[in-house]
Amino acid sequence: MKTVTIFNVTNANTLINKVIGLLNSSHPKPLYFQTRWGIHTFGMQYPIDVVVLDNNFIVKKLKKNMVPNRLFFWPPRFKNILELPPTFIKKRNIKLGDKLTLNP
Repeated sequence: MKTVTIFNVTNANTLINKVIGLLNSSHPKPLYFQTRWGIHTFGMQYPIDVVVLDNNFIVKKLKKNMVPNRLFFWPPRFKNILELPPTFIKKRNIKLGDKLTLNP
């Protein structure tokens, strides 16, 4: 396990920010929010990477290159979600079991 710090993270703490997510973002930045069950990429113009974290911010599930118009689900016990620009997981070599720290 390694610790990976993610910078320039936006906290989507309102319903509208969660719904919009990275939609229509020409220069996507990491976006953190809490939700259970899943997310979608309907209306997206590009793929995104998604990281699902437990309460200690340990990576529990990864989705690389999630293309537009798809659904992604995970066990509902995990609610911390990080949406990332495409190829972010690969570039930062994020793996299952890594601990993430998020900085604004």
